[in-house]
Amino acid sequence: MSAKGNIYDEFEWRGLLYDATPGLKDLLAKESVTAYIGFDPTAASLHVGSLLPIMGLARLQRFGHTPIALVGGGTGLIGDPSGKTAERQLLNKEKVEENIAGIKAQLSHFLDFEREGNPARIENNHDWLGQLQLIDFLRDTGKHFTVNYMLSKESVKRRIESEDGISYTEFTYMMLQAYDFLELNRRGDCSLQMGGSDQWGNILAGTDLIRRVNGNKAHGLVFPLVTNASGTKFGKSEAGNVWLDPELTSPYKFYQFWMNTDDRDVIHYLKSFTWLSREEIDGLEAEVNERPGAREAQRTLARHITTALHGESELAKSEMASKVLFGGSMENLGVKDLRDIFEDVPSIMLAKEALEGEGMGMLDVCSQAEITSSNGEARRLIRQGGLFLNGERIEDENARMTIDQAIEGELFVLRKGKKSYHLVQIGG
Repeated sequence: MSAKGNIYDEFEWRGLLYDATPGLKDLLAKESVTAYIGFDPTAASLHVGSLLPIMGLARLQRFGHTPIALVGGGTGLIGDPSGKTAERQLLNKEKVEENIAGIKAQLSHFLDFEREGNPARIENNHDWLGQLQLIDFLRDTGKHFTVNYMLSKESVKRRIESEDGISYTEFTYMMLQAYDFLELNRRGDCSLQMGGSDQWGNILAGTDLIRRVNGNKAHGLVFPLVTNASGTKFGKSEAGNVWLDPELTSPYKFYQFWMNTDDRDVIHYLKSFTWLSREEIDGLEAEVNERPGAREAQRTLARHITTALHGESELAKSEMASKVLFGGSMENLGVKDLRDIFEDVPSIMLAKEALEGEGMGMLDVCSQAEITSSNGEARRLIRQGGLFLNGERIEDENARMTIDQAIEGELFVLRKGKKSYHLVQIGG
């Protein structure tokens, strides 16, 4: 195997082992296995909640095992009831295919599809589920599932007890997921399915189906669901989901999400989402305890995950953008970056005509942007060296703001003092 030790032990010390089938630890120590995790293509992008299973497959690969990322092109047309209180909106085939393409690109940042000996693979369960005939499926697969067994699963029980109940469509999801495991076992000797702890019942249904149909021994391993100390759902920011697609969540916002990690969570997240060693993480834990205000652990977490997903250049821009808020240079940052950084600061729109030619006097700009309450206050601010335009200090109280000073012809960033920002955007 490529890495020393047993991946089972690696999962244990990182706090990533919630449950596993008997005998798996010994199997992983002796043999290279093929394992899969399913990913739901209900959106064109995965979000940070998907990073734990992705890293699970990536760690498995580094220890010499073969990972399969199974994209649910078939099951995604139905929806998994696990962890859900209401039925998902069904997607058409074209939308599912579009989402799968986006997910594949994101997985490639973490899984090595060219690795010698144990390259990662992507499979789409629509390749086999789309060919199933109902009568054949009920005869060959459905006969192995009792209704009592399916009703005993927590995900089904919770939905039955809800006001809306559960549709027959979602009720069959367990059988389809079990069939996926059986098919991967037949096609590529896949003997391990991994996932979140809410998938435990579905995974055991698959190991049982494999035993009944072809007599093979299969295993399951589940990770704990990621939580945070504040009680809010992991993977959510005030703006909603934190996506892996840079068009949906910019690298800067992605970086800031990790920078804002609570001290109580940061060590757990370092273990879960980075490749740092036990010694490195222990050192950062000591830093948190001794100098929490330095936030070195959060910075390390943000740097490692942002680099893995978006690359070194986007990390550098994200760190540069963070410094802008404290008066750092705006050089090399474009309008999109600046709008992300200053999303929550006061903003006004000025007509393009007002800024053409000689432009608008800075005293008037301060008044319209409500940076100061009077021209006299604006003059004093400039004389004291406290007004900045696009990071440059304004030294002349008669200075004017013109269209050619606008960043990419679209906006200006004004700063009063050290941290009080205002955005001026150019209208039509």
